[in-house]
Amino acid sequence: MRTQDVQFQNNDITMAGILFFPEKFKEGVKYPSIVVVHPGGGVKEQTASVYAKALAQQGFVTFAFDASHQGASGGMPRFLDDPMRRVGDIYSAVDYMTTLAYVDDTRIGALGICAGSGASVKAASTDRRIKAIGTVSAVDVGAAFRQGWDGKGKIADQLKTLDAAAQQRTAEAGGAAPVYIPYVPAVGDRSAPYDLQQAADYYLTPRGQHKNAPNKMLLTSANYMISFTGFDRVETLTQPIMIVAGTKAGSLWHSKALFAKAPGKKDLALIPGATHMDLYDGPGVGLAMAKLTPFFTRTLA
Repeated sequence: MRTQDVQFQNNDITMAGILFFPEKFKEGVKYPSIVVVHPGGGVKEQTASVYAKALAQQGFVTFAFDASHQGASGGMPRFLDDPMRRVGDIYSAVDYMTTLAYVDDTRIGALGICAGSGASVKAASTDRRIKAIGTVSAVDVGAAFRQGWDGKGKIADQLKTLDAAAQQRTAEAGGAAPVYIPYVPAVGDRSAPYDLQQAADYYLTPRGQHKNAPNKMLLTSANYMISFTGFDRVETLTQPIMIVAGTKAGSLWHSKALFAKAPGKKDLALIPGATHMDLYDGPGVGLAMAKLTPFFTRTLA
C-alpha cells in the first residue's frame, strides 16, 4: 500500500502523520477521507495505522497522526496528555486534509479508538467539517479518570489524584524534576482490570509495542484529564455516528453513554464476546471493519 509520512502545523507545533492511499489511487480524483485518532498512550504506528490501512483498502484516503507532545509530533513538555489539546490536534488534522487536492473536503470523517474516541466526539461536536464519526472501544478519558475504568470510582479517589498533582505542580514550580505515571500496568499485574492487563500485553510486548510509546504520562496531566468531558457537547453532534464495542469490554459503559446521548443518526454495534483490546488488532479489527466500512461508505458517499 502506498503511504506517505507528512508533517503539518498545529499552531506552533509541528505534527507528524501518515497518509494511506487506496490501491487504485488516481491523481485528479477527489476522495472521501477519514482522520484516525489513536488511543491514549499510543502512537500512529499502532492500532490507528491498522484501521487507517484497512479503511484505505476500502477506497478512502486516511490519515493517522501522533498527538501533540507525544510520538514524533512536537510539543513541550514531552508526554503531556491534555485531552482538549487532542481536540485541537484533530481540528488541525482536518485543516491539513482540506489542503490536499485529492481530498474532497465535503466528505471528511473521523474514527477514534479508545481515548481517541472521546477527543473525536468532542471535535466532531464543534467542527462541522467532520461529516461522520466512528468509535472503536470508546473511552471518555475524563470520565475514566473521574470514575475509574469500571465507572465505579469515588470522589475520594479523584481527590487523592488531584492532591498528588497539586503537590507535584508546586514541586516543579520550585525546580523539581517531572514525575511520570504509566498508562497501563506492568505485564502480569493481575490486580489490574482485565482490559488493562490486556492493554499491557499490547503496549509492552512485541504484539503492539513501539519505541515512541513508552507508557509514560506526566503526573500533572491529571488536572487536564479530570476536567475533560468528551461527551458534554453531544447536543450539537448531529452527524451520523457508528459506535463499535465489545460486549466483554470493561469500557462498554462509555459506548452506551455516548449512544444514549447522541441526538442524530446513530448505531451501537456490539461485538459478542470481545473485550476492549480485542478490537485493536487481529480478528477483532475485521469484526469492527464489518460495521465501519458500510457506515463510512454510506455517510461519506
